[in-house]
Amino acid sequence: MSIVLATVNPGEPEVFSSLQGEGPGMGRPSVFVRLSRCNLACRWCDTAYTWRFTGDNRPHRDEVAFERGENQIAMSEADAAALILSHPEERLVITGGEPLLQGAALARTVAMLKAERPALHVEVETNGTVAVHPELDALIDQFNVSPKLAHSGNPAELALVPERLDAWARDTRAWFKFVVASASDLAEIAALQDRHGIASDHLFVMPEGTASSVLRERSRWLAEEALERGWRFTDRLHIHLYGDTRGT
Repeated sequence: MSIVLATVNPGEPEVFSSLQGEGPGMGRPSVFVRLSRCNLACRWCDTAYTWRFTGDNRPHRDEVAFERGENQIAMSEADAAALILSHPEERLVITGGEPLLQGAALARTVAMLKAERPALHVEVETNGTVAVHPELDALIDQFNVSPKLAHSGNPAELALVPERLDAWARDTRAWFKFVVASASDLAEIAALQDRHGIASDHLFVMPEGTASSVLRERSRWLAEEALERGWRFTDRLHIHLYGDTRGT
């Protein structure tokens, strides 16, 4: 049984220690594993190497296509678990791509991790469109749900699945994180919050950007909007610390 990861360099799976850069766990030491493949295609995606392989012509602002063999690696679930456990952190962040596309393999991998390290806190970052595999669901402590707004370029019927958003809004483990590029995105967020009953204390807004200067400029007005609307604000700490680089 195998699980498919993204790579830092060809043949080197993207598993690394860092500080969580976003959301409710921002600043916490964590071990990250980045899985490959995604069912959406955001124009501004900063991990397009997980899905925009040669032959994929879905729009992306950089218009770069990546060779699958250099950017994707299949590992046995046991080897992936061993690599993750070689890192000392007690928090695991599973990101992508869209991790829930590999629900069964991920469930088996996380079960191995929990058997060896029962106190491991496991969180999954998801775009919110995919139902959680039942066996995986029982093992996850936190979901970071990032629904994609219209400016992502994804059709709403693919990116905003009502029954999935309703389910996430009812799950107390789920924290919503909306990527904001301009003030016009805020009305869309407010409408989604109202429609699906998303609790304000579980709703984060985050500036879109892969450069520290862009994030700071957008943070100035977005932080004020969050304060006024009763939402939570999150920066992108890893961009300020390390730039837009893999394995950070």
